[in-house]
Amino acid sequence: MTEYKRILETYGTIAIKSGQMLDAARSSDWELLIALEQDCRALATELKRVEPGLAHPDAEHLRRKAELIQKVLADDAAIRAFTEPWMCQLAAYLGSARQESRLQRAYNCNNGN
Repeated sequence: MTEYKRILETYGTIAIKSGQMLDAARSSDWELLIALEQDCRALATELKRVEPGLAHPDAEHLRRKAELIQKVLADDAAIRAFTEPWMCQLAAYLGSARQESRLQRAYNCNNGN
């Protein structure tokens, strides 16, 4: 297998995993989403290591690579539509919990005086 083919297969695997990430986001399976994102990050790290050393890929390789990247970017945008509201809720909850903790500490300190 040529290095070019291996690279396209890696992009293809990332594209498949990004689709799985979208499915996980749709079903609010945040643990699976995180695990898949870590898989994608590892694959992307490998691409960054290997790909720069390759010389002059042909037009078909570049076309297919662009197609796969566009699919991943579209999945990423759709995933954000699911994760951003959840992240806002989580941030609000954490902010509320921090505020409650501060109030609790202040109240306990004032009670002791």
